[in-house]
Amino acid sequence: MKKIILFLADLLSAVPLLLLGNALILWQYEIKYKIIILLFLIIYYLAVLFLPERKQAQSRKLAVLSHGIRLIRQGCICSVLQIFISGGQVSKILSGHMMITPAPDWLNGSLILENLLIFLVMLAGLFLGGVLRTVISSKQVKPIWYLLLILFWWMPVINLIVFHHIGRIARQEFYFERAKAELDLSREENQICRTKYPVLMVHGIFFRDWQIFNYWGRIPAELRRNGARIFYGRQQSAQSIEKSAKELHQQIHAVLEQTGAEKINIIAHSKGGLDARYAAARLGDAPYIASLTTINTPHHGCAWVDDLLQKIPVPVQNWLDQKYQKIFQVLGDTNPAFLEGVRDLTEQHSIRFNQECPVPEEIFCQCCMSQMNSASSAPFPLWVSYLYMKNFDGTAGNDGLVTIDSARLDGKDFRLITPSGKRGISHGDIIDLNRENLPEFDVREFYADLLKDLKQKGF
Repeated sequence: MKKIILFLADLLSAVPLLLLGNALILWQYEIKYKIIILLFLIIYYLAVLFLPERKQAQSRKLAVLSHGIRLIRQGCICSVLQIFISGGQVSKILSGHMMITPAPDWLNGSLILENLLIFLVMLAGLFLGGVLRTVISSKQVKPIWYLLLILFWWMPVINLIVFHHIGRIARQEFYFERAKAELDLSREENQICRTKYPVLMVHGIFFRDWQIFNYWGRIPAELRRNGARIFYGRQQSAQSIEKSAKELHQQIHAVLEQTGAEKINIIAHSKGGLDARYAAARLGDAPYIASLTTINTPHHGCAWVDDLLQKIPVPVQNWLDQKYQKIFQVLGDTNPAFLEGVRDLTEQHSIRFNQECPVPEEIFCQCCMSQMNSASSAPFPLWVSYLYMKNFDGTAGNDGLVTIDSARLDGKDFRLITPSGKRGISHGDIIDLNRENLPEFDVREFYADLLKDLKQKGF
């Protein structure tokens, strides 16, 4: 019922736009106050085009998104209705030739084409305004749909299908984000993520976490809105566990000094969990770590890494190492070491590592892990690695880079995230790398619940 009411409202609001788009035809009729009506229609069109409805939005960004959605929807509705209107005009001309119901003398093919041109100009304003606002404010419409729009905007029916899809995805995003904003507003006073100790988020291999493109996506902002004090590990993108742990050690004490806290809570993704374990067990940081939450961390290594290192010739490995070093030195790493980081992820290395770096008993430790349910759960290259890893994960499953069995630690709490359906949660999804709203897993709320639980435990 709600959708029907919404559609009827959009339909009614599109009527003045249709009248404006067919102004040339309407002008031929004997209508009083034609100039005043035309001015009203032009003002209405400009208002629709430039004045967003802010009452439904929780922020300026959502207001822009809502406005873009409305323009696209009205453009689609006007397009479909105009097909019937133009078809009726043409049928009148044809029926006149057949001496059935003669059309007015002024109605002819030339006038219909001129009227259609005016309508298309009006329609272009709606669609262009809607798409531009969607590009600015939407994170869920994938670039491929904008590319399809560029390629097929001139093709009837196909362009409407593309416009409709863009509007539908953007509308889903609007309602999702508005609900999220309302939830945060309702619990603002509770500060559910305001843990006793500050939170240090530690990134995995091949990434950096403190530059413009945030490794953790929208997660840190969500946690801060709910009271969390967030800091980053700031290790280089790829080094051995030992070297990364030493950099993490420096950051731990920098955060303690900056905040005056006695301890910190660490949330570490992928190899970051191994870096944190080394810092706690070998660098004397255990007294300063209240809790350690590992996210998709290969505690028992990655068998596929062992396999690749055996198959790829050493000269090729060295070439990759050199290329990686050059790229990430440009991005700010002082001494990136691609091969050192990769070799520390092997199963062979993990055996010795687990013996030498057990998690100290005084640290509360929990392990979280997600899994992909199919190759379609993630974009390239994770869908390729997912299929490749099926040779090594037994029947347990994997997230595209880490097997479920490897993410477990004996004696530690373990949580497996298994949403129903084909989508699954990949190694990148679990840190919001693609900023995607997944249908059955709210990644931001997952981390908010983690901190809420740590707060309740006194950490």
